[in-house]
Amino acid sequence: MKEKRLMSEFLLGYLPVLILFGIALALSLLFLFIPAVVAPSQPDTEKLSTYECGFNAFDDSRMKFDVQFYLVAILFIIFDLEVAFLFPYAVSIGEAGTYGWIVVMLFLAELTAGLVYAWKKGALDWN
Repeated sequence: MKEKRLMSEFLLGYLPVLILFGIALALSLLFLFIPAVVAPSQPDTEKLSTYECGFNAFDDSRMKFDVQFYLVAILFIIFDLEVAFLFPYAVSIGEAGTYGWIVVMLFLAELTAGLVYAWKKGALDWN
């Protein structure tokens, strides 16, 4: 009897998780089926046309195109991810000490050197 009571108390602890799972499932299904009913079903030809990355799609895969958009996007992703490494330092700035400060300054110097290099090479110039 005591084991059943302990098991039911244990399972009651998971009841909020099951309720949250049920709500998430219901909302997911709602978000899938409501647009099928409400959204217009006859899109125009402009909406059905192919359009990628700032220029119209081209016929030949060997045709030259400007890669400046891709270069700027990749540089943004690289620098954005590297700057995200500064957040743990900002949280633990009190415990980092002098060694932590030196390491972060070296990291920032490396980021600055990379940015200056990309700038000097003209990777950030939009022609």
